[in-house]
Amino acid sequence: MLFTEEIAKQNPSIVTPNAPSLGARQSIVIKEVPMLAKLAAEQAIKEWGQPVSKLTHLIFCTTSGFAMPAFDCELANLLDLPPTVKRFMLYHQGCQGGGTTLRLAKDLAENNPGARVLAVCVEITLHGFQIPSEENLDNLVSLAIFGDGASAVIVGTDPDLAAEQPLFEIISANQKLVPDSSGAIVSDVDETGFMVHLSRDVPTVASENAESCLQEAFAHLGISDWNSIFWVLHPGGLAIIDNIEAKLKLTKEKLVASRNIFANYGNMQSATIMVVLDEMRKKSVEAKKATTGGGFEWGVLLTFGPGMTVELIVLRAISI
Repeated sequence: MLFTEEIAKQNPSIVTPNAPSLGARQSIVIKEVPMLAKLAAEQAIKEWGQPVSKLTHLIFCTTSGFAMPAFDCELANLLDLPPTVKRFMLYHQGCQGGGTTLRLAKDLAENNPGARVLAVCVEITLHGFQIPSEENLDNLVSLAIFGDGASAVIVGTDPDLAAEQPLFEIISANQKLVPDSSGAIVSDVDETGFMVHLSRDVPTVASENAESCLQEAFAHLGISDWNSIFWVLHPGGLAIIDNIEAKLKLTKEKLVASRNIFANYGNMQSATIMVVLDEMRKKSVEAKKATTGGGFEWGVLLTFGPGMTVELIVLRAISI
């Protein structure tokens, strides 16, 4: 986690209830967010194995602060990307952000022949860290579950199989705004920083709306058995994982990747889902499964965020 005791001592306003601290938070975030993004992007590019000159688009997603020029400009400079790279900056998407980023990457790749889209998500909890008080007891939940992290992937079409190794195929991407749920996940910003409010209804809203989204997304494939696919679920919290597992009657092993990432890193908001996807891929290889999806061909990537918004991506695993 980026926020340390040393940083707290150097910036006492951040740990003083109701003290003006937005400026102190911003001064740290605007430096650290691009640097963390650089680390994740460099790892993705290294595994991709191609020069940055082949990248055509950049998507940068974060809920951690804001800047102008935006973080995408800074990252492009840090990576020495071609000046013609087309950039997109996504702010304050929350936990759905990883799904939103992948959906946008898919659309860009499919509509721009030869495109290679670098998609990066970064989150630092410092911008929203608040000392608990009687006025904001609900913020205790965010303090307990949120963590820092970054993730990056490269999305494209028609891969050069002599030089590129696909990991998953994005088949379709869907978004749904759940009616009458706008108050479930709310973030306010003032001179004291960001304050996140999470309703106790979030796990219920997520689990009650998951199956209808699944049915719509998988209807064309004739799939209705949710245990016959692999799962890449955003671990927004244990209650979300447990509720979806129970509601859809999933076997215990279906959400192991999500549980592992949450146990080790917490909820890294937009960055989390790509980390879960990577966990699925790596564990499949370690277990010598037939595909990157734990031996299954078809899978679902599912995130929930403010709105409440559901992002659902149908995936196809690659044979190992």
